[in-house]
Amino acid sequence: MSKVRSLAARRDPNILLDLKFTEDGDSICWRYVLEISQETAGKRRPVVKREVVYGDNPDTPLLDRPTPEDRQDPERLTQTNLEQVNSNHEFRPIADFFGKTVYLHLVPQLLKYAEGLSGHYLENDPFGQGFLDRIASATERRRKKRLTKIQEVLKKAVPQLEELQFERDPSNGKPHLKAKYAHWRVNGAWQREEQFSDGTLRLIGLFWVLQEDPGLLLLEEPELSLNAKIVSFLAPFIYKLQGKGQVLVTTHSHDLLADEGISLDEVVLLEPSTDATKIRPAKDLTDVVALVEGGLSLGPAILPHAAPPEIDSLASV
Repeated sequence: MSKVRSLAARRDPNILLDLKFTEDGDSICWRYVLEISQETAGKRRPVVKREVVYGDNPDTPLLDRPTPEDRQDPERLTQTNLEQVNSNHEFRPIADFFGKTVYLHLVPQLLKYAEGLSGHYLENDPFGQGFLDRIASATERRRKKRLTKIQEVLKKAVPQLEELQFERDPSNGKPHLKAKYAHWRVNGAWQREEQFSDGTLRLIGLFWVLQEDPGLLLLEEPELSLNAKIVSFLAPFIYKLQGKGQVLVTTHSHDLLADEGISLDEVVLLEPSTDATKIRPAKDLTDVVALVEGGLSLGPAILPHAAPPEIDSLASV
């Protein structure tokens, strides 16, 4: 709880999540409210203070906890109904949505040296250490289709790259990616993933997971290790490949925000303060709106707001 709770929280605060789900931006079809507190003594476990689910009728909840049974048996409040298959059948689409959420921040070095770090995977592999196993687990038909799409993008973004293939090491069966690069020899040269640039590996990871059609994909600074020109095309690539899912991206990149297809209501600014981080939609920032309407791209219009107020004093250090 101490790691999740806001640093600005005062004494004995609860954590409250209130989530509303829509289909294609239409009317709300689900609402899930979860309030979590902590045992005051003993194991200090997180416990459910309130769990409410609404469906089509916003006035009549499908679930409203604590129930009389919960009060008689407080041990029940150490679990949400959302996480229990026997209890979430009326609102399982919410559980399915959360279950398909993917966080990916591929760290190229973990992929290049995965063999030396075997046996130390984090849960859900957020940093891509087992990314090659992820590719290997796909059916051959699906794997070939996805890699072909990635290859077409890489041929335009990575100099001299001609072909991208999946293979297994004949000696130990471990999965690998290999790419053929054109040079003065007629047949070119093949390289495996440990010889790929960091940017190439990050692009492959991003484009692969987008084709998996996650319900919600969380990307942290996808511009890292990439050429500025390539970064400027990331937004339309993500849009084309994301399928029916939703993508949330954190960024400090002018180039990523330069795409004219990104609208003001798709961007929010996170502003740290002494009490808490404030979330401000770009469409509510009058100076940003004026600059964008005057012809400035979104990146240079909004990113100055993200700079710490004291940053200019570094020049005198």
